[in-house]
Amino acid sequence: MTSWIVPTTLAGQHVQLVPLSHAHHADLAQAVQDGQLWQLWYTAIPKPEGMADEIQRRLDLQDKGSMCPFAVIEPATGRAVGMTTYMNIDAANRRLEIGATWYRQSVQRSPLNSQAKRLLLGHAFEHLKCIAVEFRTHFFNQQSRRAIERLGAKLDGILRSHQINPHPLAAGSLRDTCVYSILAAEWPSVKAHLDHQLSRSKD
Repeated sequence: MTSWIVPTTLAGQHVQLVPLSHAHHADLAQAVQDGQLWQLWYTAIPKPEGMADEIQRRLDLQDKGSMCPFAVIEPATGRAVGMTTYMNIDAANRRLEIGATWYRQSVQRSPLNSQAKRLLLGHAFEHLKCIAVEFRTHFFNQQSRRAIERLGAKLDGILRSHQINPHPLAAGSLRDTCVYSILAAEWPSVKAHLDHQLSRSKD
C-alpha cells in the first residue's frame, strides 16, 4: 500500500471503523441480509455467498494502493454492520473518494453514518492533508444523493452514460454518475455542521 494511507482504526461514540479483514465475513454476510441489499439495482452490494470474494477484492485493491477498506462496527454489539472505503486514491494530488459504502438496513438513517463520514473526512483533511474528497453515486440513488448533500458536499457534475450497469435487474442500462466533492477550504464549515448534527443525536 502507498505510504500516504495506511490501515488505521477510527473510533467515535456511534461507530468504529477498523481495517477490513476476512474475520468480518460472518458478520457482513448476515448484515447484508438485513434489507436484502443486493437487490438494489442502482448500486453494487454483494450477496451473502459473494461476501468472501468482495472482501478479497477490496483487500487486493488495498495491496495495489488504490483502496483502504474498513469494516463498520456498531459499538453496542461489537459486530460489523457494513463496509466503507477510501478509494480511487491519488497520492500525488492528495485526492481520494469515500465510497463503496453500505450498511445493514437497521442502522441506516442513524448517527452511525454521520459519524462514520465525520471520522473519514476528519482523517482525510486533518491527517492526510487532502486537497479534495469526492463522493460518487448513481443518478437514481436518491437516498445516497440526499445523504451526501446533507454532509455539505457540492455537486461537481454528472458523468452521463459513465458505466454499464452489471446488475441483473438493470441489464443493458447505463449509469449516470453524480460526482460530489468537499474541498479542504470547505472542511471547517462542514466539520462544524457535522459536529452540530452529532451533538443533537441521542445515545
